[in-house]
Amino acid sequence: MFNCALTGPPLFYIWNGFLTFLFVLGLYAYSFQFQHGLVVTNLSDQVSWGAYIANFTFLVGVAAAAVLLVFPTYVLHREEVKDVVLLGELLAFSAITMCLLFITVDLGRPDRFTHILPFLGRLNFPRSVLAWDVVVLNGYLLLNLHVPGYLLYKTYKGEKPNKWLYLPFVFISIFWAVSIHTVTAFLYSGLGGRPYWNTAILAPRFLVSAFAGGPALLILVFLLINKFSKLQVSSAVQSMLEKIAMVFLPINMFLLGAEVYKEFYTDSVHTESMKYLFFGSHGHAMLAPYIWSSIAMSVFSMIIFFSPLKKNKVFLILACIMAILGIWIEKGMGLIIPGFIPTPMGDMVEYIPSVTEFFICLGIWAFGALLFTVLAKVAIAIQIGELREKT
Repeated sequence: MFNCALTGPPLFYIWNGFLTFLFVLGLYAYSFQFQHGLVVTNLSDQVSWGAYIANFTFLVGVAAAAVLLVFPTYVLHREEVKDVVLLGELLAFSAITMCLLFITVDLGRPDRFTHILPFLGRLNFPRSVLAWDVVVLNGYLLLNLHVPGYLLYKTYKGEKPNKWLYLPFVFISIFWAVSIHTVTAFLYSGLGGRPYWNTAILAPRFLVSAFAGGPALLILVFLLINKFSKLQVSSAVQSMLEKIAMVFLPINMFLLGAEVYKEFYTDSVHTESMKYLFFGSHGHAMLAPYIWSSIAMSVFSMIIFFSPLKKNKVFLILACIMAILGIWIEKGMGLIIPGFIPTPMGDMVEYIPSVTEFFICLGIWAFGALLFTVLAKVAIAIQIGELREKT
């Protein structure tokens, strides 16, 4: 199994070597932060959450999107999805691993990481929403490790899986997928002193954006699998994901529009963050190009998804990339940063990630991609029968 995970054609080594290089760069950058602390980042007392938490928020949505394959497989019994559902769960496992890494690097004292782990640390449970987030994220990680791990192991052994040992966990994971993004949204919306986040539709917005960007990412992953592996993902799966994206991309834009209307029509003092995000405020307008680019990319993506252009693979790939980037900016630079600007004291303190933060983020993304590549390679080899226990 290790031989299968670590060997392959030349392109496999080039890809893994490239990701390893980026991961080592990230590790090198983190060594500076570990040595000197968060002073090497551009985070401050005024803007204490930045690129790390933005990526964390986006990746929670990626992990939650696995339910788009789990639900049709185990509830609707769609056979064509069954071949790829394990890959979706492994993608969720990789995404949650990256989430935990982003939380780790965001800690000012990483040696105290154990304080937020259940049983090892002292969680202020159930009052603290952060404690709930720790529980649901670790729980979802274990669920997405157990289900595909057990099913792949039984397939590898050539044995029939016992439904009672995985099916209950599958149904739990469906509800759990919704909970991870809901609890993450409650982390923000529960902060009454941050009016930009203090909205009831933040959790629905998170879920909708996950179900809009998730299919786009899954389509890209499956196109790569079709190109570089012997497993051929059914076109029906791609069609299903396209339809899901066509439903949730407009809803995501609608919810953003509803927020914009509420803020600008009331025009209260709480609108300052939204004004800063879209048009700038008091001579500060760093985020305006980001949010307008995000909207443009989302609209461009929708135009392709709703037109015959999506039948062309190049346009389809472009639409998926635009959808992912648009949602990543909207949930990152467009959601996390404006929540801190202006500060409760009215100060305008802008934030842009430092070079160190950039390379740490790049390293974590590379590690996640490397982890998924290796897991998917083994999973595909087992699924197509190339990897079996020798009897």
